[in-house]
Amino acid sequence: MIRFLQPWWLLAVLPVFALAAFYVWRQLHRRAYAMRFTNVDLLRTLAPKGLGWRRHVPATAFLLCLLVLGTALARPAVDTKEPLERATVMLAIDVSLSMQADDVAPNRLEAAQEAAKQFVGELPESYNLGLVSFAKAANVLVPPGKDRDAVTSAIDGLVLAEATATGEAVFTCLEAIRSVPADGAAGIPPARIVLLSDGFRTSGRSVEEAAAAAQAANVPVSTIAFGTDTGQVDIGGQLQRVPVDRLALAELAETTEGYFYEAASVSELKQVYQDMGSSIGFRTEPREVTQWYAGLALLLALCAGALSLLWSSRMI
Repeated sequence: MIRFLQPWWLLAVLPVFALAAFYVWRQLHRRAYAMRFTNVDLLRTLAPKGLGWRRHVPATAFLLCLLVLGTALARPAVDTKEPLERATVMLAIDVSLSMQADDVAPNRLEAAQEAAKQFVGELPESYNLGLVSFAKAANVLVPPGKDRDAVTSAIDGLVLAEATATGEAVFTCLEAIRSVPADGAAGIPPARIVLLSDGFRTSGRSVEEAAAAAQAANVPVSTIAFGTDTGQVDIGGQLQRVPVDRLALAELAETTEGYFYEAASVSELKQVYQDMGSSIGFRTEPREVTQWYAGLALLLALCAGALSLLWSSRMI
């Protein structure tokens, strides 16, 4: 989509429209004058027969040339996706005991591991990628970097533990993001947190505190509510229901301007990761295309001059 970096310069096209209106008025006036002209032989000499509609083509091309030049003053641009050289993605995976529920085959954790490894494989190599696991506490298993094998190995080695510290996972990811080398740039790198969880927070700082911290750091948190409401696990000999806390995860994503997803199967989870991989690590930048407009204006001017010379032996 074309947009203009200095739209106020579009006012420059107003004189062009005025000139076009004057041209139309002049042609109508000329026609009326011709009808009143009684010397038919002299009229044929002044306006040779056969030119017809073609005499308007050079003028039209010239007016279009002026219109394009006037538009070019507003610095037209198109939005393009530019890769972020320091883009960092932190993947946070819930390893609470509820992840052993088998409502997602073979169980939630194994399904999440499979889909997460696919996400790692599809993420461009230029992005930094880190891994955090969280249960009662959150731990950085792999700091942000380019080592995909380390992340894959850490995903395979995830171990279940008690409790769910969703807020701590976000805080730990933010700390890891701040550790990314500056490489001459100011501030923390452009980053996003991808958090997968299936249960309610039972430990650590609140999800609201974490959302506020991520929002202050300008780091969107995209959340995935994984599992179904019918999931059950055997904890200490007792069968307990482990529904998904969609509301808290959705609010976390909304507050931080991330995205909220629901996945109830391994195939849905893979699709979520695939969609994320195509949108992470890019920023939309305007690319000025004034030269295209200048080239089009030049082409129109050349057409106007050439057609005028061809049909009337004069330049415009």
